Amino acid sequence: MRKLSDGEIKTELEKLENWTLSSGKLRREFTFDDFVQAFGFMSSLALVAQERNHHPEWFNVYNRVAIEWNTHDVGGLSEADFAMAHEADRLAQR
Repeated sequence: MRKLSDGEIKTELEKLENWTLSSGKLRREFTFDDFVQAFGFMSSLALVAQERNHHPEWFNVYNRVAIEWNTHDVGGLSEADFAMAHEADRLAQR
């Protein structure tokens, strides 16, 4: 795994909807109908994160889940962060 360049980050960010850069992290807030759906989403994403050994920083209040991705080992964003952002988007559609 390697740290992506600014140009690579810009290219990858353009492939995502509703994700932004915040303090060097990839960030998005999801809103669900209720707490059960939000927690279900978190549980599903947690299983994928554990399988890929790439874990988010996240925060949940009732029906909202805020997620931030970055790769501590490379000191910035890597392909793994963008792959997990795509996975989060996919799981949120279910």
